[in-house]
Amino acid sequence: MARHSGHEYPELAKTGFLLGLVLFVVGSGSELIGHALFGSLPQWENTLFVTLIAVGFLVGFFSPFVFGVVMPLVE
Repeated sequence: MARHSGHEYPELAKTGFLLGLVLFVVGSGSELIGHALFGSLPQWENTLFVTLIAVGFLVGFFSPFVFGVVMPLVE
């Protein structure tokens, strides 16, 4: 007998990838535009933008693997 959970893994994988992509684009775009318009930015803004880029990359990279490959196999 087949057992089906209520989780929509393909939708979660796509949503996670798009969330990571948005975080990456916002972080890198803000970094570029901020330096182009204002020159030197405060250190907290540089830290925020670099953190957005890193978190966006990690979420966008690992979300399809976790929700598209690992979770369906574990279930």
